[in-house]
Amino acid sequence: MELAPQPTAKKVNWSWTSALIGAASATAAAALISAKPKDPTFHLISIKLTSFKINLSNINADLTLTVHVTNPNITPIHYSSTTMSIFYDGSFLGEAHVKAGSQPPRSCRVLELPARLDGVELAHHAGKFFADVAKREMALDAKVEISGTAKMLWWEHRFKVHVECHVTVDPVFLDVIDQENESQLELFLAS
Repeated sequence: MELAPQPTAKKVNWSWTSALIGAASATAAAALISAKPKDPTFHLISIKLTSFKINLSNINADLTLTVHVTNPNITPIHYSSTTMSIFYDGSFLGEAHVKAGSQPPRSCRVLELPARLDGVELAHHAGKFFADVAKREMALDAKVEISGTAKMLWWEHRFKVHVECHVTVDPVFLDVIDQENESQLELFLAS
């Protein structure tokens, strides 16, 4: 009885250099994926009536909008002051002011935005407004563009975030019933 020749094990050349290059490549790929800019999120928490002013020429309602903002990115951001436009039934109703500020990386922050609504403009939509009060649902839209800088190591990059919100509120108690928020980040790589 003859024995079949045993296959010889093939010798594999292994080196620490190849292993380190592979590990460095995987780490770099993971860093690039996590560093890809992500859109921030905005969520209206509450609306509080702070004052109601009646003058001979106008009627104004002052509000405080409490907004929860999330920066999901790995870099801190600094943003300039801006104004959010608020619309009712397609017409400009008022505005909220966003103060300049900053936010750490991967963090959440609650902002309180002072807002003013024009009662005279709301009076132009009295029929719809009273129907909304009767059904206890009022749809508002808001738009804002926030500009700022994000610093990564030694480089500062400008950015712009365009935010559009559609919010349904109870016009009697000012409770937030529902909302849809969209934000779109635009990053400018050249200084």
